[in-house]
Amino acid sequence: MNLELWFYWKLFWRRLPVMMLFILIAASLGVITAMKLPDTYSTTARLLLEEPQIPDSMVTSIVQTDALEQLDIVEQKLVTRANLIDIANRFNVFEDLRSMDPDTVVQQMRSATSIRRTAGRGRATLLRISFEARSGQIAANVVNEYVTLVLAENARFRRSRTESTLDFFEQEVERLGDDLDSQSASIAKFKADNATALPENQPYRLGRQTLLQERLSRLERDLSAGEQQRQDILTIFESTGRVEQGSSQRQLSPVESRLARAQADLDQARLLYSEQHPRIIQLQTQIDRLEATLTEQAGTVGTDAPEITAEQALLQSTLLEIDNRLSSLRGDIEATTEELDTLQRDISRSSSNGIELAKLERDFEVIQGRYNRAVNSLSGARMSERVETTAQGQKITVIETGNVPRVPTGPDRPKIALAGAAAGLMAAFGYFMLLEILNRTIRRPSELVSRFNVTPITAIPYMESRRRRIIRRSGILTATLAVLIMVPSLLWYIDTHYLPLELVVQKGLNKLGLG
Repeated sequence: MNLELWFYWKLFWRRLPVMMLFILIAASLGVITAMKLPDTYSTTARLLLEEPQIPDSMVTSIVQTDALEQLDIVEQKLVTRANLIDIANRFNVFEDLRSMDPDTVVQQMRSATSIRRTAGRGRATLLRISFEARSGQIAANVVNEYVTLVLAENARFRRSRTESTLDFFEQEVERLGDDLDSQSASIAKFKADNATALPENQPYRLGRQTLLQERLSRLERDLSAGEQQRQDILTIFESTGRVEQGSSQRQLSPVESRLARAQADLDQARLLYSEQHPRIIQLQTQIDRLEATLTEQAGTVGTDAPEITAEQALLQSTLLEIDNRLSSLRGDIEATTEELDTLQRDISRSSSNGIELAKLERDFEVIQGRYNRAVNSLSGARMSERVETTAQGQKITVIETGNVPRVPTGPDRPKIALAGAAAGLMAAFGYFMLLEILNRTIRRPSELVSRFNVTPITAIPYMESRRRRIIRRSGILTATLAVLIMVPSLLWYIDTHYLPLELVVQKGLNKLGLG
């Protein structure tokens, strides 16, 4: 083990000049870059995501986006290409802005911008926005502009959600209201077209049908009885020459009743007065007029017609009365039959009309339910819109704006210098290891054993003369001094006459993807 360490120690000293070259170049670049980089100023603004002032149990907000998701949306819209280029131009963020292409401007603006969110259970949700610029005023201006954009974007985001939702439900309520009116008109038209066959009147029609059937039966019985009565009266008159007034089958007409009463009054008056008495004359005149009326009703026409008897006149008036009654019965039977037929048709149509009407009413109830829900949602949307308009809902407030820093916050010069030295050490170590990997010569007895599986009896070391040792050590010392002198001189020449070293470093980092 000691031999191994001694061997690598000797190799280290032998390769030290080249390794020092890597270390010195990288460290020099780091130190020069750290010293020559301009001062930068950084400022930070703090924003707080406040909970709604009105509880959700009272007014449910339309914007149901999670707090972190909402902040993420605001952040992504904040660092858009258009916003970054506009801010860089307005505040002249970079000295050589006019010569920079837009992609570089956007990249450097995003590199200089830092947005951090802190949230957790039982903790407030905070948003920190920082910006690093070449002057404190520019940094403060950019951060405050970021804050303004965040507040405006958050307010616009919430308003757009509420306004779009409100517009949607307003249109939905109007559309459903039109559908309700149309459906109501369809139901009213259907009921008007089928007014006699609606299902709600079916019990009335069934009851009316039963009543008309009973009435029709009664009318047919009365018609049959009347026809039989007429035939009996004719048969009796032909057999006896008289009309049986006492028969229960005949009822006197009003004229006949008045005539009978007048004759009875006349017979009674003759018992008391003479034939020339005014009362007798008045009654006789009344009887003559009533007999003339009966004669006219019996169809007596012409002055040359033979004179008929009182029985014939009574028969004719009785038959006329019966015929009129039979004609009336036939008319009632015909009307009742027509009404029964109409009722039967309406009863038959009522079932199909009930199905169609139920469908129309069911559609109406569905639309009514959707309309009621839309009205409730519209009311909630209006309340939510009112909450957002008056800034009573969830919102982002500014806790601390970006102040103008008086003391530079960057760059971190010791860190840059140490990073350069560390890069040099890594390069030197990589150079050392690369040579060991590529060197395939046998330099130690152990390598002879491992490679050829041969165990040497002894190993004779290389015997270096004193003169050779002095020359070798002088060469190493000379190379080391040359590296220490020439590397800084070369870097100074490049920085002075060719290109500033910080730009060289920056370009190198950009090509490596570390810028």
